[in-house]
Amino acid sequence: MSNDEIKTAAIKSAAYNASQHDGEAQTGSVIGRVLAEHPELKPRVKEVMPLIGEGIKEVNSWTQEEQQQFIEENFPELLDRKKEEKKKTLPPLENAEKYEMIKTRFAPNPDGSLHLGSAEPIIFCDEYAKMYNGHFIIRFEDTSTDVKPPIVEMYDLIMEDLDWLGVKVHEQYKQSDRLEIYYEYAEKLLKMGKAYVCVCERDDFKELYMNSKACPCRSLPPKDQLNRWRKMLDGTYKRGEAVVRIKTDLSHPNPAVRDWPALRISDAKHPLQGDKYRVWPLYNFSCGLDDHLMGVTHVIRGKEHDVNTIRQRHLQEHLGWSYPEVINVGRLGLEAGILSKSKIRAGIEDGTYSDWNDPRLGTLVALRRRGLKPETIREIMLHVGPKPVNVTISWDNIAAANRKIIEPVSNRYYFIQDPLKLEVSGIPELLVAELPLHPDFPERGAREYTIDPKNGEFNFNVSGTDKEKLFPEKLVRLMGLMNIEVTAINNDVIKAKYHSLEYQNAREKQAPFIHWLPENSGSNGIVVMPDAYQAKGLVEEACLNLNLDDTIQFERVGFVRIDSVKPFIAYYTHK
Repeated sequence: MSNDEIKTAAIKSAAYNASQHDGEAQTGSVIGRVLAEHPELKPRVKEVMPLIGEGIKEVNSWTQEEQQQFIEENFPELLDRKKEEKKKTLPPLENAEKYEMIKTRFAPNPDGSLHLGSAEPIIFCDEYAKMYNGHFIIRFEDTSTDVKPPIVEMYDLIMEDLDWLGVKVHEQYKQSDRLEIYYEYAEKLLKMGKAYVCVCERDDFKELYMNSKACPCRSLPPKDQLNRWRKMLDGTYKRGEAVVRIKTDLSHPNPAVRDWPALRISDAKHPLQGDKYRVWPLYNFSCGLDDHLMGVTHVIRGKEHDVNTIRQRHLQEHLGWSYPEVINVGRLGLEAGILSKSKIRAGIEDGTYSDWNDPRLGTLVALRRRGLKPETIREIMLHVGPKPVNVTISWDNIAAANRKIIEPVSNRYYFIQDPLKLEVSGIPELLVAELPLHPDFPERGAREYTIDPKNGEFNFNVSGTDKEKLFPEKLVRLMGLMNIEVTAINNDVIKAKYHSLEYQNAREKQAPFIHWLPENSGSNGIVVMPDAYQAKGLVEEACLNLNLDDTIQFERVGFVRIDSVKPFIAYYTHK
């Protein structure tokens, strides 16, 4: 192959690779592709490398639109390379044949909004319920009013999140509605001698169970235990003075398993039940009972719940029940904003965050507001799969998956942030710019701007973020229109003169490409950035005809979701 042929092969591979990486060809991938397609070049690799580098450099100097156009015009066969990946599915459930109906459950505490980490068990449970034509159960675990007080509006917000994720909910429960059921089983266990009411001081009990010794309350007969139970209910015992414990093996190697607490007294007012109840179940008691009573067949939980699984097995064995199948999943590390509900709640209360949908947060409602698609979340979780290993997903991974979904449907527009006036002279004739709504779908039409110079002069608005690229004698390309040469900068006014029309001219001279709007056109708009900064500027008039929740791409800025049309407010999604 000649040097020109090698460079052409490099440009071909670089253009395709750049189209997969936001306009930036990856050197290693391009070199690998060229050598794979032309193995005869491998012995000449030292000679070939500089030529490939030149091709990559040239392609990376083009805009994404130019890269796409180059592929379409010269190598359309490359567009067929992207085959739709086979839909990712979950592995089969173990022992599914044992059960008449597969039932999975997601059990959030409504003390805050769901976040991206919550989506992992939600998607797994939903996918398995659908795979086996079973039931997905949503169970609000809202009985810990002292430690994690429920927020009334979260019940509905969580249901909205599930609906947005495409989850089909078959059964819905609130544990705070089930206190009488928990009381029934508490009394049953006390009568059976499988539980007892402990009135020991906390420190005294800790010393005993840490040494695998029983406390004095443990051996009292059921009659005395039931009497103590009634005193818990009628107010004789105050908060902290009595707790129901489940009997376990006091010699168990893990002290946390030994005679664990099941119900305790609380004087906190519940947002739904008020002060109707004063004895409330702890997590392992209510969860262990409900999983059986609701017919849950498969529990998907993090490895950190191993101790809870052991505790709940003791409870169900006392009652003669079989424990559900357990699928342990690793911890999912996510770079997607603040995820801690306690930190978010505190931040909202002190004014750090505007609400649960603040763009700095990793809540589902915040990510939804920014334009993340539910299909993206499902795809990511299915790709991770229910594995007992920790996985970290970067925001780049999330954005790449989301981009595949929104890029084809996002029409293009201009956003001129912090507008600067640009005065251009020497324009020889009337010009008409036809800016496609989408370069891949010409049938959608274009935004048309007529540039009618007076005495060769015409004024524009350009983005203040481009000011550093505009300096005297610099050639600049006004995208889709013409090339200009900057002549002077006076305060916040850029002066320039007409240079030429051909974009090839600008590309060869590595001129920066900037977007623009005619002076006295456009409408005021705001783009809320991921750090909550409000970027202000001008949007095209056509943006005022968009709809709430539309996703568009502001060229050279990024994808955004429309949050309000009048006034125009959009939330930044990603590049």
